[in-house]
Amino acid sequence: MSNLFELVSMSGFLYLTPQMLVMWAIAGVLFYLAIARGFEPLLLLPIGFGILLANLPLTGLMEPGEGLIWRFYQYGIHWEIIPPLIFLGVGAMTDFGPVLANPKLLVLGAGAQVGVYITFFSAYLFGFDLSEAAVIGIIGGADGPTTIYLGAKLAPALLGSAAVAAYSYMAMVPIVQPPVP
Repeated sequence: MSNLFELVSMSGFLYLTPQMLVMWAIAGVLFYLAIARGFEPLLLLPIGFGILLANLPLTGLMEPGEGLIWRFYQYGIHWEIIPPLIFLGVGAMTDFGPVLANPKLLVLGAGAQVGVYITFFSAYLFGFDLSEAAVIGIIGGADGPTTIYLGAKLAPALLGSAAVAAYSYMAMVPIVQPPVP
């Protein structure tokens, strides 16, 4: 019996919190949507994996100076290396063929700008300060890299939740709005 108790105490299960279990459930839902349903696997699978890694008990992944995720944050986000690389990758993958073939589709781009303003003013009315409202507002534009960049600059405390919200929102766009023919 003592060997069993020793195994459980060294495994980290004693240090699980309800918040970690909720985040594991969210990661599981994202895995399911990405793999079983095929909804934006390039976005949802890495987000789910990151959620799972960040919520493992006693891993020390966010330990300042030592943890792997801390190093990614410090050298990638804090030094502003990753957001420009994401911008470059998204720009390289952009296909303007449908817009050039049907210029009326430019109206869809205006919808994103309306979303930014509505979300910004709503966040400000709910009591967020201007910089936090700006970070929350940019999520309304369905633009993950911009959200990460603005979050790192204006409201670092909101960076993680804003990035997850923006990329989850971007991944759900094909569900809410089917492709335009």
